[in-house]
Amino acid sequence: MQASRIDHLVVAAHNLEEGIAWCADTFGVAALPGGPHPLMGTHNALLKIASAEFPRSYLEILAIDPKAARPRRRAQHRWFDLDDIVLQAELSRAGPRLIHVVAEVADAEAAVQALGHLRLDRGAVIAASRDSPAGRLEWRITVREDGQRLFYGTLPTLIQWGPVHPVDGMVDAGVALRTLEATHPRAGDLGAALQAIGLDSLPVATGAPNLRAVFDSPRGPVTLESRGV
Repeated sequence: MQASRIDHLVVAAHNLEEGIAWCADTFGVAALPGGPHPLMGTHNALLKIASAEFPRSYLEILAIDPKAARPRRRAQHRWFDLDDIVLQAELSRAGPRLIHVVAEVADAEAAVQALGHLRLDRGAVIAASRDSPAGRLEWRITVREDGQRLFYGTLPTLIQWGPVHPVDGMVDAGVALRTLEATHPRAGDLGAALQAIGLDSLPVATGAPNLRAVFDSPRGPVTLESRGV
């Protein structure tokens, strides 16, 4: 399997306005407008967090779009567990939260098959696109019918980008991802899955489910944790 890398981190919000305000309060900078995802009934805002360690990474602030229709099939749930009532209750109670990580792979189908050999169903590979300041964005991403992230969000969703990447059109706002690490009770299984998709940049240790990301920012060091949500 070719090497993969950390593409973006997902922060979920009860609504996008709250997520954008959280970004300004947390990092001291404004998130850029992203766009809608008609296939999933969500929309987002984006923040560049690229660094030498994570050269093409960004933060996605994601929320259900109240103006959008539900996913195209009644049985299909929105991605990243956004239809989960426990997650939504936590977002409503405690505010936006880091919930997931997405890894860029060279061949999404091959990576899905590699996880399948470990009896892990990362979901179907679907195509999506939208316009951006950098040009037309086209990508292929894994989405499960039930919307589950797996391993409490520590097993990355897989994405394969076309010729244009979102970071190409983002301004540097002074926020940089320095470290990202995961813990999980089944650290051995999670580590094997990461090895199967060629992701060596996410260290894993045994512990309660958690993603922990540390950033430099205009507000100083910032740490985000998922804490099993």
